[in-house]
Amino acid sequence: MGYYVRVEPDVKIYVEDVNPAGRKAILFIHGWPANHKLFEYQFDHLPQSGYRCIGMDLRGFGLSDKPWRGYSYDRLADDVRGVVDALQLQQFTLGGHSVGGAIAIRYMARHNGYGAAKLALFAAAAPSFTRRPDFPYGLPREDVTKLIQDTYRDRPNMLRGFGDMFFFQHVTGPFSDWFFQLGLQAAGWSTAAVAASLRDESLFADLGKIRVPTLILHGIHDKVCPFPLAVAQKEGIRHARLVPFENSGHGLVWEERDKFNKELARFIEE
Repeated sequence: MGYYVRVEPDVKIYVEDVNPAGRKAILFIHGWPANHKLFEYQFDHLPQSGYRCIGMDLRGFGLSDKPWRGYSYDRLADDVRGVVDALQLQQFTLGGHSVGGAIAIRYMARHNGYGAAKLALFAAAAPSFTRRPDFPYGLPREDVTKLIQDTYRDRPNMLRGFGDMFFFQHVTGPFSDWFFQLGLQAAGWSTAAVAASLRDESLFADLGKIRVPTLILHGIHDKVCPFPLAVAQKEGIRHARLVPFENSGHGLVWEERDKFNKELARFIEE
């Protein structure tokens, strides 16, 4: 079932709740520039094993409201808290892909992991999406600035180019079109604003505040969030386990979906 959660007087977040009677809940936060449908191949299969799968569209993306403001990590993490409160989630697993992983980390630090029993990071954009003087990994800052400029100049063409670097394995034309449509459902201004947060914000101080078991799934061929980011996450988060995906880029939720679903389910049951 799908419904809206009001997180501010003038902002509603769209939530897809599959198998709400499931024995264990997973709240998925999608990455840039997609929406909750990115997790289609998890929502197809995990409920068959009894899991409740909850997908939220970040503000500005998918079916959620698209306000002009509110795209910092803090505000996006507060939106997650609004969904957790509205659904009265307890002892759930919080999972995030790419910038969704960054938001999940900020949620755990900012809200003291409220309600979350476990954290799962999928190709997460953390602790920094861009390279810094003391962190030589991630994308060059100027590359992200170009993504923002291209968003304002020709967003469809920017999305096509980003899709080309998203996957390591071959994707069919129809699948590429499907992925492209996910990005088009966002607003241009929110696409640019979240890219700016990716470029400018960092989570080094947040990692040490995570107190729950954490699973890190990351493709070794990732061109968006290079694999050294996953290594840094493991080093910074206590009780973290890293599982490399040898045949995936940034799109491991689809590229090795069977392995992904198996690893996530096993983690939840541990």
